[in-house]
Amino acid sequence: MTIEFILPDIGEGIVECELLEWLVSEGEHIEEDQPVAEVMTDKATVQIPAMHAGVVEKLHYAVGEIAKVHEPLFSMKPDASDAEASISEAAETDTAEPDASQTNSSNSTTSDVSSNSSTIEDFILPDIGEGIVECEIVKWNVQEGDSIEEDQAVVEVMTDKAVVEIPAKNAGIVHKLYYAQGEIAEVHSPLFALSVEGAEGQEQAPADAKATDSNSAASAKSTSSNANTQSSSKAVERENNSKWKDGEFEPPISIPGKVLASPAVRRIARENDIDLLNVSGSGKKGRILKSDVLGSTSASASASERGQSVSGKDTTSTEAPANKTSTSAVQSTVTGTTRVEKVRGIQSAMAKQMAASVYTIPHFTVSDEVVMDNLIALRKNLKPEFEKKEVKLSFMPFFVKAMSLALTEFPVINSQLNDEGTELTYFDDHNIGFAVDSKIGLLVPNIKGVQHLSLLDIAVQMQDIIDQARAGRVSGEHLKGGTISISNIGAIGGITATPVINKPEAAIVALGKTQKLPRFDADDNVIAQHIMAVNWSGDHRIIDGATMVRFNNLWMSYLTSPEKMLMHLK
Repeated sequence: MTIEFILPDIGEGIVECELLEWLVSEGEHIEEDQPVAEVMTDKATVQIPAMHAGVVEKLHYAVGEIAKVHEPLFSMKPDASDAEASISEAAETDTAEPDASQTNSSNSTTSDVSSNSSTIEDFILPDIGEGIVECEIVKWNVQEGDSIEEDQAVVEVMTDKAVVEIPAKNAGIVHKLYYAQGEIAEVHSPLFALSVEGAEGQEQAPADAKATDSNSAASAKSTSSNANTQSSSKAVERENNSKWKDGEFEPPISIPGKVLASPAVRRIARENDIDLLNVSGSGKKGRILKSDVLGSTSASASASERGQSVSGKDTTSTEAPANKTSTSAVQSTVTGTTRVEKVRGIQSAMAKQMAASVYTIPHFTVSDEVVMDNLIALRKNLKPEFEKKEVKLSFMPFFVKAMSLALTEFPVINSQLNDEGTELTYFDDHNIGFAVDSKIGLLVPNIKGVQHLSLLDIAVQMQDIIDQARAGRVSGEHLKGGTISISNIGAIGGITATPVINKPEAAIVALGKTQKLPRFDADDNVIAQHIMAVNWSGDHRIIDGATMVRFNNLWMSYLTSPEKMLMHLK
């Protein structure tokens, strides 16, 4: 029975995508969750995995065409569940031309499995969520040969959102780590191999070349020479397009000339402006290794130095005054140095988010001053009570709670406009975000449902989130779903700012540092007051200036006279 694979919802309102590359071909047998195609949306490049195991019958799009979400992407004949259908499936598969390298590797793996009580299993990097397709290896918590337990944290990886710990799904012995620290791992690709004790050999036998490669690296090496001589051009192409070879990830899209190199090697080449087509690979099947690229860099540097040396030798043959002038001129041209760093992770995400906000949201700013004297006195009185509960009480919980009370009266400030500008969504929950300068960059976690929380509840949650953020381990739940944000620039000394709205939110406020300044009282006497500047940015498509000022006046009234918040306690 033939079924259609429907292109699933990729998220974030994506309705179509461009087909970059097919990772399978018609007539090929695929496994469940095996990447089938690589597509590009206006957000990122995503690999689409198969929902079932079976044989690909027809690919409905050519490379470069636009595929629609919820429409057929390819058709396939799924593997039958009963024995009779399995025999029929096997008979059809036997008529196809086998890949020599697959056959040899499969046979060796079956032999290995049947003769041992343990099985080598690849741990596939799971979907981390929010459209994340790759991550950087920050730190391995285990080494090859270590015995690990189920749910033990194996590795720390950094996405463009936060640092995440990846736990083991099974207990066993670490057989191989496929990535080094600093390399880029892709979602749905093998992360490490684990030797699992007591697994059934029959169940672990591979069904295709992908599983065979990941389960029998050792046996593949012993048969590589035989496989090389027997592989046809079709087999070589399929091998070049496979996900995994020699323990390194091969990106789906290769550069012209079928250059074989890992993402880390390609990154080094890009950073050093080296064309990989001009680098000879010393790895298996001509794979370009890191040492090859670094060697090429050293050779280029040496050639450059030799050129400078020759030039210097020519100038020394002239008169002494001319030589001094020439040397001085050369020195003046090489005094400046530069350092180039790849923009990625949190920094890359923030750059894209801020650019999208500025280019698509018409910002306007409202500024004012808050008299902080009464709030300072109240915090001083409450601080010892919070300390008894081991909770630090800063001014932020007051700002957050007062904002929630003001949002109740001005719900438009807690709304969001869609990208087309056709629908305005009002949120009942006040999910108030606050900027945190973490070790991995600026994060804006938020506290959910502030309208239902007490001052103590807010302080407890805020303290916990800040501790997580500064360690770079904020839960994804805290980083999404915000409805309005606060940036406390005053914590590090700023007074005024024009904050950029955290899209798709409608407003953000920047709080300046509190200063003791002279002001006039009602009788025109000069008095000292503690003043804090507040600076709002609003989405002018849905918020007008008058509404923002009235909202700010109400919010500041709760801060200037914090006892007014008591009337709203439940």
